[in-house]
Amino acid sequence: MKLERSSDVSRMSGSEPRTTRIKSGLLSVSSVVLVWILLAVSVFAQTERWSEQRARDWYAKQPWLVGSNYNPASAINQLEMWQADSFDPKRIDLELGWAESLGMNTMRVYLHDLLWQDADGFKRRLDQFLTIAAKHKIRPIFVLFDAVWDPDPKLGKQRAPRPGVHNSGWVQSPSRTTLQNPSEYPRLEAYVKGVVGAFARDQRVLAWDMWNEPDNMNPGSYNELEPKNKVELVLRLLPQAFEWARTAKPEQPLTSGVWKGDWSTPEKMTEMDRLQIELSDVVTFHNYDSPTELEKRINWLKRYNRPMICTEYMARGNGSFFFGGLLVGKVHNVGMINWGLVQGKTQTHLPWDSWQHPYVDREPSIWFHEVFRNDGRPYIPEEVEFIKRMTGKSR
Repeated sequence: MKLERSSDVSRMSGSEPRTTRIKSGLLSVSSVVLVWILLAVSVFAQTERWSEQRARDWYAKQPWLVGSNYNPASAINQLEMWQADSFDPKRIDLELGWAESLGMNTMRVYLHDLLWQDADGFKRRLDQFLTIAAKHKIRPIFVLFDAVWDPDPKLGKQRAPRPGVHNSGWVQSPSRTTLQNPSEYPRLEAYVKGVVGAFARDQRVLAWDMWNEPDNMNPGSYNELEPKNKVELVLRLLPQAFEWARTAKPEQPLTSGVWKGDWSTPEKMTEMDRLQIELSDVVTFHNYDSPTELEKRINWLKRYNRPMICTEYMARGNGSFFFGGLLVGKVHNVGMINWGLVQGKTQTHLPWDSWQHPYVDREPSIWFHEVFRNDGRPYIPEEVEFIKRMTGKSR
């Protein structure tokens, strides 16, 4: 009778029994929890590293990737390439036309976190660059951070090249000051999310290279200026950079290339090497040595069962040439991106030892990098013909 009266009262008051309300509330809470779990799983699925199969499927859709690390001859570094006052679309169009004539289909292009201070303008120039590149059937890999050369970048007019010195004006991103100051990291996060997010579904972009040579201490150039704990700082920041990029949900793969040491077993690799591989969707690496050494390193990295791209090679004075390098890459289906397209203000046709012995009144016996002279003439015509044969452009 008490139950009936409670039920009668409930019906009369237009409310549900207390027990029903409790069950309904529990169901409601459970539904909310379930929704949050599903959302979390969905976000995780969108931001986690690509599976081996997804990476291989992506690579199977690409042509054999051949290109150069690219900076126009008119720019000494990334800032001069991209700042509004010095951005040079006419020169870029001319030079990418030369690249297209070789059958090159990608360029590795460096960006810089300081450029995000003019976010809208920077995005417009990126879009303009991509339009020019697409005109020449080239899809770039954009590099977001770089640990190499001058650790004190500044916006504005860039200094003139040091006579006779290789890459005398190239700058790191982020600066050593920023790297050591965690309060600056939200600005870096905004840069990564903003750039990747703006072009995350743009088919003109091939891939994102998150950090170039992240543990390079720049011996022989800027080593005395480097933070003593630089490697430790980057080890903590690199995973965050990858996560920032992944939250933008890019359709392109992310990577960071290993570049030195012994990769024959995980035990022989450095902590940075292992981290770079573990975070990357596709495996990238650098090698400026002989074709034999290049092939050895490719074989070392095959155990990861992921597509491979050599994102830096070709240093003639160090025994690394297009002849040999491209043959090895073709045999193993490894993308090949050499350093340097056109002789210019970076002066990377000069060897690394120019930091100790500047080539002020003399040319090196053989150029270190670059394919073309400033006016578009091939440095070695036979080399250019070989590249065309390898890419199928000479058919």
